[in-house]
Amino acid sequence: MSLQVGLPRRTISAVSIVGMDAEIATGGVVVVIDVIRAFTTAAVAFERGVTEIACAPSVEVGRGLRRLHPDRLLVGEANGLKPPDFDFGNSPFEMSTAQLDGRRLIQATSNGTLGLARCPDPAALLAVSALNVGATARWIASNHADIPRTLICTGRTAEDWACARYLADLLDGSAPAWADLVTGIMHGAAEHAHAYARLPASERVDLSGNLRFCCDVDRSEFAMVGEARKDHVVLAKVPC
Repeated sequence: MSLQVGLPRRTISAVSIVGMDAEIATGGVVVVIDVIRAFTTAAVAFERGVTEIACAPSVEVGRGLRRLHPDRLLVGEANGLKPPDFDFGNSPFEMSTAQLDGRRLIQATSNGTLGLARCPDPAALLAVSALNVGATARWIASNHADIPRTLICTGRTAEDWACARYLADLLDGSAPAWADLVTGIMHGAAEHAHAYARLPASERVDLSGNLRFCCDVDRSEFAMVGEARKDHVVLAKVPC
């Protein structure tokens, strides 16, 4: 974790924290949040040398992109689990040990990448997890300080909402506590575990190897900035 410092206090535009069902206005800064696990996975992939991530709104669109670009690695999940034809699951732990330098990825997940695809004509579109929340706040403050911001929590569990509150406080010039964000992430993980426990063993997702990555606040010194394409969003790593 890096030194915890809030952004300088200033008069800023409004910040809205919403769920996936909200209607998103055009022309604002939109930040899509998925802590467990999509954008933690994406951040670790960028750390490992990935140059670009094409985020697909569905597994089917991801497979279509793979057919067009067979040199790209296909990453993600359906119902939480890696499809058999994918190269990697939706796992920051898997990314942390993979040979990825110079590679391009296609990522398809149930919440995070779907959330990116549903934002109409934003002034800026970003993906965030706890790993790069501070860098994301710095990028927004430097590039779009006077534009309204919408923070989309793609999941219903506690971790995305905790990350949204943390980011909103940073954008307001505060210095929120890492401990509160980590506590929110762990509460979310417990909610996931409770839901998985009701499923047959073959359908359960083991988060244990991934949680230490999901909780590593401000480890990544870059924003993940999106560019909308016809049927997907391309993320690029922007150092901050």
